[in-house]
Amino acid sequence: MRRIQFVMAFIFILISTNSMAYFGDSAGHTKNKKCNGAKLNQIKPAHLSVVASQSEFSFWVSGETIPRSIEVTVKKIPVEVTVKEVSRGYLVSGKLPASLKETFARIEAKFKDSNRCSGNKGWLLNIRD
Repeated sequence: MRRIQFVMAFIFILISTNSMAYFGDSAGHTKNKKCNGAKLNQIKPAHLSVVASQSEFSFWVSGETIPRSIEVTVKKIPVEVTVKEVSRGYLVSGKLPASLKETFARIEAKFKDSNRCSGNKGWLLNIRD
């Protein structure tokens, strides 16, 4: 009797695991979910540029990006950005925090695409006055 219960439990676990992998779990995740791969490029100023404190920066993200998902930090300091819809994407712009002087700082952008796939990209600036 115990052996039959064990075999039945094993079969149930095997079937439920395979069905979740194929059909997805309750959160909407699926094994075959395709990430559009929202892209970020056209960064200004370019990687390793020397800039003044409080300089402006900008970058372009592709149209698959959810605009409200865009988060930008500079040296782990959250930065307020402006998102403007442009041809086949969004232009994101902001300003370096005033507290950053005579240092290197990484601008880190995080975003999600229409399939809720996460993306991120960063670049380093040399802040000098």
